[in-house]
Amino acid sequence: MPETALASPFTARDDNFHFDQMSDRWWETETAWFAFCNPERKLGGWLYSMARPNIGTIAGGCWIWDETAVVPWEVPYSANYTALRLPRDQDLSDITLPTGVRIKALEPLKRYDIGFEDEDRVRVALTFDAVMPARPLRKGDSSFKNLNHFDQFGRVTGEIVLHGERIPIDCYAIRDRSWGPRPEHRPGKSAYVTGIASPDDAFLAVTKWNDETDPIAYGFMIRDGKIGDLLSGRRSVERDPQTGIVSTITIEAKDEFGRDLLATGRRLSGIIINRHSFIDSNGLIEWTINGKTGHGEDQDMWPVHRWSAFRRDARKGSAS
Repeated sequence: MPETALASPFTARDDNFHFDQMSDRWWETETAWFAFCNPERKLGGWLYSMARPNIGTIAGGCWIWDETAVVPWEVPYSANYTALRLPRDQDLSDITLPTGVRIKALEPLKRYDIGFEDEDRVRVALTFDAVMPARPLRKGDSSFKNLNHFDQFGRVTGEIVLHGERIPIDCYAIRDRSWGPRPEHRPGKSAYVTGIASPDDAFLAVTKWNDETDPIAYGFMIRDGKIGDLLSGRRSVERDPQTGIVSTITIEAKDEFGRDLLATGRRLSGIIINRHSFIDSNGLIEWTINGKTGHGEDQDMWPVHRWSAFRRDARKGSAS
């Protein structure tokens, strides 16, 4: 795993739910997210779960997309449940949820069996093997605000069966976990950007919320096997004038060791997910990361009213 001077503060306990650490507010929330992809097919996917223990609900499911469509009702597969009953007889380290998501910790904080099934439409059977320690959110002013949060890159292997077609998965991708207060509204526009070429060359950059210049609020870079926090930087994008969706992206940043990050990417495919009061225009990105080819995602997150205003203004401009 990458060299790091800071030990991860997380333990096997953190593979489980954290309901005992939460207040009685109804919007206390815990999430578990795994990404995967087959870049040659321009295919990306998520398994996502969002529990709200104080109201007894579990949300989320599975999304699989390619270059043929971006809206959830047209991509190859989308299941996004909002309020199913949260099981109380299982913990997150070994659980099959009513959404169809399955998670089993095979080795704490390192190795997971993950899956999803929905009749004959889709079957996901994957293994996530961490290639770095779980990295905590260590800087504020991001869209995660007061949540406990960590990120972790890994190698994802296995297969999906999508509408009867077997598709192999062997990629590097990221997962994250969060627990704490998460009300239905989000504080503002932000982006969550990831890229990995190898276990020794990767980055995460999360932009400051509600700053149109997209400065980086926090993140990290792994370069030549050494990990360091990003201290400064910026995300720059070009957008498709017809849709507003990000088409190309550049991340320029500097880490705590004075090393430069330059990552340039192009969108291969994507999906727009409406998540209560905000949308996540998520793109599967092919990256050049400090000269090395990799893949990852750009989550372009907007409050719905902000995106609507942005697109209305664009239509007015094209009509004039």
